[in-house]
Amino acid sequence: MLPILPTTAVASGAWRYATTCFVAAVVAVIVFPPLAGVALALGVGVLWFHRDPPRQLPDSGIVAPADGRVSVLREEDDRIRVGIFMNVTDVHVNRAPAAGTVESVEHRPGAYKPAFSKDSDRNERVVIDCGDYQIALIAGWFARRIHPYVAAGDDLVRGQRIGHVSFGSRADVVLPPRYDREDVLVAVDETITAGKTRLVATEAAESTRR
Repeated sequence: MLPILPTTAVASGAWRYATTCFVAAVVAVIVFPPLAGVALALGVGVLWFHRDPPRQLPDSGIVAPADGRVSVLREEDDRIRVGIFMNVTDVHVNRAPAAGTVESVEHRPGAYKPAFSKDSDRNERVVIDCGDYQIALIAGWFARRIHPYVAAGDDLVRGQRIGHVSFGSRADVVLPPRYDREDVLVAVDETITAGKTRLVATEAAESTRR
C-alpha cells in the first residue's frame, strides 16, 4: 500500500504550504463543500511531496545530492557536472555529496524552463560553493521556491541535508577537479537516490549525519 502521509519528517516550510490548503478546506466546507475534498487532498499531497525520509549512507564515495534521473553528464572547464532531474514523485530534499566547508551561497536569477530540458541550464538557481565541489539547486518551469538550509562558513558532512526546491526541479553537482569521466559510476537516464547512490567511489569513509 502506498503511503499517503510521510512516515518521518517533512522538509522545512512544507507545513506553511499545506496549512493554506487545510484552511481552504475548512472554509470550503461552509462556502462550497465539493471543494473541501479537493483542498484537503492538495494539502496531503503537499506534505507527501515534501517528505524527508532518513537515508543510510554507503561507507565511502561521493554520493548523489538528489533523488531522480541523471539528465546531465558532461565536462565543463576540466570538471565533471552531474545533473539530476527530480520528478514530482521524487523526494526533493537535497544532501551534501561530500564533506566540506561552504564558501558561498549565491542566488542567480534566470529563466523557468522545464528542468529536464537543456534550456534549464539558464534557469534560476542557488549555487552552494564548497571550494572542492559545487551544488546547484535549480528551479523548473513550475518550481519557483528554492530553499537552501546552509550559509557561508558552515561545515558540512557527507549526506547532510542542504536544501530543497519545492514542486519539481533539478540538482547539479560539479565534482572535484581530480575526477574525470572514467571515475563516474552513473550514466545518463539512470535513476539514483540522494545520500545512497555513489557518483564516484574513491572518497574516504566519513562520519555522516542522518
